[in-house]
Amino acid sequence: MDSTPSPGHLHLRAAGTSLVLDCTGDRLPRVLHWGADLGDLSENALTALATAGASQLVSNELDVPVQVSVLPEQSAGWLGTPGLSGHRDGTAFSSAFTVRALQVSTEDGPVRHRVAVAATDEDAQLALDLEIELTASGLVRQRATLVNRGDRPYTLDGLLLTLPVPERATELLDLTGRHLRERSPQRHAFTLGTHLREGRRGRTGADATLVLVAGETGFGFRDGEVWGLHVAWSGNHRTLAERTPGGVALLGGGETLLPGEVRLGPSEQYRSPWVYGSHGHGLDEMSARFHRYLRSRPHHPRSPRPVTLNTWEAVYFDHRLDRLVALADAAAEVGVERFVLDDGWFRGRRDDTAGLGDWYVDEQVWPQGLHPLVDHVRSLGMQFGLWVEPEMVNPDSELAREHPEWIMAAGDRLPPTGRHQQVLNLGHPQAYAHILERLDALVTEYRIDYLKWDHNRDLVDAGHALTGTAGVHAQTEATYRLLDELHRRHPNLEIESCSSGGGRVDLGVLERTERIWTSDCIDALERQQIQRWTTLLVPPEMLGAHVGSPVAHTTRRVHTLGFRAGTALFGHFGIEWDLTAADPQERQELARWVAAYKELRPLLHTGTVVRGDHPDPALWVHGVVSPDR
Repeated sequence: MDSTPSPGHLHLRAAGTSLVLDCTGDRLPRVLHWGADLGDLSENALTALATAGASQLVSNELDVPVQVSVLPEQSAGWLGTPGLSGHRDGTAFSSAFTVRALQVSTEDGPVRHRVAVAATDEDAQLALDLEIELTASGLVRQRATLVNRGDRPYTLDGLLLTLPVPERATELLDLTGRHLRERSPQRHAFTLGTHLREGRRGRTGADATLVLVAGETGFGFRDGEVWGLHVAWSGNHRTLAERTPGGVALLGGGETLLPGEVRLGPSEQYRSPWVYGSHGHGLDEMSARFHRYLRSRPHHPRSPRPVTLNTWEAVYFDHRLDRLVALADAAAEVGVERFVLDDGWFRGRRDDTAGLGDWYVDEQVWPQGLHPLVDHVRSLGMQFGLWVEPEMVNPDSELAREHPEWIMAAGDRLPPTGRHQQVLNLGHPQAYAHILERLDALVTEYRIDYLKWDHNRDLVDAGHALTGTAGVHAQTEATYRLLDELHRRHPNLEIESCSSGGGRVDLGVLERTERIWTSDCIDALERQQIQRWTTLLVPPEMLGAHVGSPVAHTTRRVHTLGFRAGTALFGHFGIEWDLTAADPQERQELARWVAAYKELRPLLHTGTVVRGDHPDPALWVHGVVSPDR
């Protein structure tokens, strides 16, 4: 490991990616190049690259070239969106960080190169630790830790990390959507000004950007150079693309903070989410870097992804042991490997208006607990999974009646309900401890293999009821701690991130879950688009993709079994259908699809996703190619 405050120019390379950092002087590092591998470059060539990329002096501007670092500072002349926004009771509003130490290391593993930068601003009494990494798959990722070194509080309004893109990146692509229609693409020219996408839902959102892409005119899946940015955070967030008249173009991202949400006392710190950058020749190469990185992590799911039957669209709230046993028998018959009991098993839960928060098996419906069903499922050779929604509470629940102070609210004013529910404040230590105890007890008693973890409403007026202060940041961090602690206590437990379907899809939650529920819409025609664009970030083995009933639950469309199953094949295959109502021919055909999935999943879940750019919009071409082609 090298340690020096000024190593000059750093050229980091991995998997066809070059990242060139200008670390000369004592200001924060500047990115000279992020993109295709430049090959071996001498120090003279790197110096020439820095000279060629320097901003030009023009009339009526500053007398010195503007230095745009990975955290852009107005003190360096940058007049675009600042990298750090905050103040100390109105002072220390503009930072000017000086680098005190810089370390570079190279290693094997998912991350190939690490650059650690320690900087301070003595006037503002702030310290900044920057981490810049290049993964073995060619991703660039950054995060920053801000420390208050003063004796008075520092209010942080925002922290933004950026990566530059070249002038030839003239188009932008991002995603939007809504419940049942997630991952809808939109594209437009990358013009002067700021294209800002903010998520203020308290979760990633069905309308989330997912990956903000800048690229050459007309880029597609297989053609055109592209650069994409993703914010790995499951709460409020922002991504932006910014182009200035001075010739600077960049992508940036970070957390969106509510007013007063992060107020650092003396020696307290704030750590930003990881901000990921991926480039490629076409969107396929860009997304393949994300997929390879996720698959390289030690905790990435390695076992064959089990065929999963979820009971929701089969029985809804009709939880009768005889009906569920029959459904389990039918599931085993077609080759299902995991049986998941959905909503309706806990106290008072006969519909969606009551019971959330009362995480005890309903004694009236299940006088012997869930043991008879769990034992039967396991006797058939299947794993057992359970639906939960730990971050939510119905006002009509024992928990809400006993602890109204645990409900997120802006002071005495309760937010409007969503799906008859409010948000449980996991930032409240007693609320967090209660939910952890309940989930731990359930997983332990029933030896649960899998939790379908739902999150069915946005966070509106999400504050701490007793103080009236904003609480989305603390809620997100508490949710992460809860997921991490459950995994620590139950190393073999798998968890699905379900949030009204695809409302929480990001690399922050995917560090702590084994798959996502891609959408509540499993109409196969709708799913073709939803799955196609979700794989910009998420590999197929982490995409829940189920075969629904002949008539789609959400759209009432009718599709053949072949189309439904063929669509689900390109994900983590499952079933959401009352198989007891299927005729013998349908079950036999479904069993053949299940067998095909089991045969093909070693390829589907390790190969490279490919998508075609066909001129006819009615024709979508996609597939998976093995790593050795």
